[in-house]
Amino acid sequence: MIDDEGNQLGIMVPYEAIKKAREKNLDLVEISPTAQPPVCRIMDYGKYLYQQEKKEREAKKHQKTITVKEVKFRINVDDHDYETKKNHVLRFLDEGDKVKATIFFRGREMTRTGLGRQILERLIKDVEPMSIVEFRPRQEGNTLHAILAPKKSDKEREREKQKAEKAAAQSTASQNPPPAQVAKPAS
Repeated sequence: MIDDEGNQLGIMVPYEAIKKAREKNLDLVEISPTAQPPVCRIMDYGKYLYQQEKKEREAKKHQKTITVKEVKFRINVDDHDYETKKNHVLRFLDEGDKVKATIFFRGREMTRTGLGRQILERLIKDVEPMSIVEFRPRQEGNTLHAILAPKKSDKEREREKQKAEKAAAQSTASQNPPPAQVAKPAS
């Protein structure tokens, strides 16, 4: 048995343990029922549950939900449109989101699925430094899609930015050294 201050009270009969807990207007909580003998603690169980819930809420605040952004292409996409959509993909990856690149085939375009696969392979090759391919291009019905994930986590990107800022600050400091102190001769 452990009291509310964390001190061990030793082995007790359950009746005595409950009596001690009620004297302090607290609860007797069984912590480890499988131990020999079972371990119980005197505590305010409502307060304990509240603190647990508070910790879980705090942990959720710091959690980042990963969203999947979708970028749609057509097999007859022009180079400028392709570049624009590629830049969107790069921006999404930089923000830490996953990207689903989709090509939708209509009617007779289904006979040209090879062109769609080439577009997705080109996109994968172009964004390779920033991404990891989670799913290679695969066909499901009349859509062809691939899923890309960011290569680095938010923390790693933040560290890189800080290192780059430090390196820039050091390079400017080395280019502009402080003026040297000149000793005046004694007269």
